Amino acid sequence: MASRRIGLIGCGDVSVVHIEALRDIEGLELVGIADTDPQARARAAEATGVPGFASTQELIDGVHPDAVHVTTPHDEHIDPSLTALAAGVHVLQEKPLAHTLAEGRRLVDAAEAAGAAGAAGEGAAGAKTSGTKVGICFQNRYNLASQRLHEMLGSGELGAVRGAWASVVWTRSADYYRARPWRGTWEGSGGGLLINQAIHTLDLVQWLLGGVERTDGHVATRKFGDVIEVEDTAELLLHHPGGATTSFYATLTAPQHRPVEIELDCEHAYVSLRGGTEGGLTIRWADGRVDTVGERSVTSGGRSYWGVSHELLIRDFYERLEEPEPFWIGPREAMASMEILTEAYRLSGAGPTV
Repeated sequence: MASRRIGLIGCGDVSVVHIEALRDIEGLELVGIADTDPQARARAAEATGVPGFASTQELIDGVHPDAVHVTTPHDEHIDPSLTALAAGVHVLQEKPLAHTLAEGRRLVDAAEAAGAAGAAGEGAAGAKTSGTKVGICFQNRYNLASQRLHEMLGSGELGAVRGAWASVVWTRSADYYRARPWRGTWEGSGGGLLINQAIHTLDLVQWLLGGVERTDGHVATRKFGDVIEVEDTAELLLHHPGGATTSFYATLTAPQHRPVEIELDCEHAYVSLRGGTEGGLTIRWADGRVDTVGERSVTSGGRSYWGVSHELLIRDFYERLEEPEPFWIGPREAMASMEILTEAYRLSGAGPTV
């Protein structure tokens, strides 16, 4: 992998897994961080030993990175990414794509324009250049169980999918929201548990089952109504191409975290995918055989429920930079989960609808 200079925009909780990956992947060097909060900026600069900047543009002007990682609050995702793209700097951005569909479309358009401009140019010996790329962190697609299940569905060995179930049953406290008030607001987060926690599972379900053609369902605030204005519980029915549906339930009201669950009732087997370090894939074939696929262990200092594959996604993003195609989990791909949750909000009369 060619040597790359990397900047980090936003020094909140999830930035730790990006910093660890940049430290551990050969050929990547963190050269600067940026945060609008002076205290967070100072702490991160001291911890990483790189200069701190108050804005994305100041970081780009100051250390000239090849790429930036955007790990800001949801409503601050798009502007740093657009600033980087305008400067010809690659972008790897945390989920969600944006806090509203309208903001997400801005990045979709800018990323596709940047990619088209690169494809129209030529590099050495007349080779087409790859353009500036954008990736979105849906790292659970890189989990062993997720990858194997996607392969099996694609090969047809499981047969037709008759239906599916998915759940995200986790816990939160009022202090979780008080510590970062943006998390509990439509303006700051764009929603509650669907956009902040369950979005990874929404993404996996639609990726595994070929998209979502229609969303039915409802969101509600069952436990934290005195602290937040967004939802802490959701129940959805997702309609997939071909007629299969996924019954989807998510809540933050449980006493403890349960593993994320995705179950598929297929023609030739019943398949169970469990998240977390003790999770994996179990395939119970109609003839009585049982196959399993284990999962990697978490080595990051980040939270275990973020998954185990951030570093794999980050490594893959940089290994693909010279390819002419856009990164496979880019802004347009990330719009799928945004469209599902936004429709759930619309049906419930909650939050932004564009």
